[in-house]
Amino acid sequence: MRDGASAILSIETTEGAEMARSKSSNSWLQEHVNDQYVHMAQKDGYRARAAYKLLEINDKDKLIRPGTVLADLGSTPGSWSQVAARIVGDSGKVFALDILPMDPVPGVDFIQGDFREESVLREFEQLLGGRELDLVISDMAPNISGMSAIDQARSFLLCELALDFARDHLKPGGHFLVKVFQGSDFQDYLKAMRELFSEVVTRKPKASRDRSSEIYLLGKGRR
Repeated sequence: MRDGASAILSIETTEGAEMARSKSSNSWLQEHVNDQYVHMAQKDGYRARAAYKLLEINDKDKLIRPGTVLADLGSTPGSWSQVAARIVGDSGKVFALDILPMDPVPGVDFIQGDFREESVLREFEQLLGGRELDLVISDMAPNISGMSAIDQARSFLLCELALDFARDHLKPGGHFLVKVFQGSDFQDYLKAMRELFSEVVTRKPKASRDRSSEIYLLGKGRR
């Protein structure tokens, strides 16, 4: 009897989880289909709606200009690299890195690899060829486990690595834009950025969904 009850409970629990996932997936799909930025990206030739986050921030802060040399960390599928390459033109340069593959973007030099691995970082630095960067942009995020504490820790590890990279490769006066998720490590990270940059401001572009805890920190003027 107990075994039968357990089997029934297991089936019901599994079916309930599948229904919850199905409901969540359908909700996301509906939101995606109706998303104005998704339609704009398709119309304007960008690979993802995230392009408009960078475009809005750049309109306000003028980070990317013709001739800018920058690194795009966590670049796949490539929408931020597309935005950057279109603005910097032939006189600038975009270097990109992601753990996932990325289809080529004209004017962008890309390396696939795990940014957390020293060998990948060294390879990316070789690609830079000793150039000092005007800008580092990072839209990196970890694979989400669903466990808040673990996801927060993974996210801020990537943010810390991106800040270390900016510290090592930005020219004096250079800028750093990074996606962060608000949590217990946020204030410590903000303090570290303020030690490196003359000014640190927050940005929440309209293309960033309201329900998302993501914000962007912008460090202006590397000391």
